[in-house]
Amino acid sequence: MSTGAHSDVQIDTGHLRVTRWEIEPGGIIPMHRHEHEYVVVPLVDAVMHVRTAAGDEVTAPIATGQSYTREAGAEHEIENRSTGRIVFIEVERIA
Repeated sequence: MSTGAHSDVQIDTGHLRVTRWEIEPGGIIPMHRHEHEYVVVPLVDAVMHVRTAAGDEVTAPIATGQSYTREAGAEHEIENRSTGRIVFIEVERIA
């Protein structure tokens, strides 16, 4: 079953992992837990709909080039309810 979300690991050095994510309109990145601290670099202006493991839902606007970071342990799913693609780079600090 396709979720409408695609990822491509671009770099994995064992210390850092860089992944490009794309979420198609109507797509979702299913519930997942981040094992590492990470930085997100949006490549488009968009609004993500985020549901936490506790069931809380928030809208999260992102802007091209406006990075943000989250601690390890973040657990959520991300949905694209818009008509455009959501595209971002995720950089994880593995070690």
